[in-house]
Amino acid sequence: MKRFLNLMLVATMAFTLLACGEKKLTQDDLKKAEAALFNEDMTANPEAAPVAIKQFCEFAKQNPDDPSAPDWLFKALEIAVGQNDAAKSEEICQQLMDKYPTYEKTPFGMFMLASFVYHDQMNDIDKARVLLERIVSDYPESEITPSAEASIGFLGMTPEEIIKHFEAQAQVEQ
Repeated sequence: MKRFLNLMLVATMAFTLLACGEKKLTQDDLKKAEAALFNEDMTANPEAAPVAIKQFCEFAKQNPDDPSAPDWLFKALEIAVGQNDAAKSEEICQQLMDKYPTYEKTPFGMFMLASFVYHDQMNDIDKARVLLERIVSDYPESEITPSAEASIGFLGMTPEEIIKHFEAQAQVEQ
């Protein structure tokens, strides 16, 4: 019986430690993680990127009603896109769209996901098109909407083909 009680005490302590294990992140924690993204000579510190992404996303999860939560999620998205982490980029952008659809940068995040992840990294033209069309329909007043409309017409084209298109258009206009 004593052995059973000791086992229960250890199990209760372990459960308590696990339940309380997540540290509540503060703005200072996030600013430190953000500062760590760059070395003293202002070169990128890629080792700090996954830590920053995790902390930024965790802060938004812990504080969904904090006015800065979508800002930190957007920063996490920018870093994930820059790190060519398609899965994490998609996950973070989905959180922005689901939890902060009226946040002013949500359509910009969608554009990054469509253009740099779906189109450039994954070569998934269909996913890129769906997301670009969603920007046009859901965010007609956004500053990024004209770029989304134009990008739809260039889906599947290489940068060289796009340049040739603009050169041909410039010659027609002359």
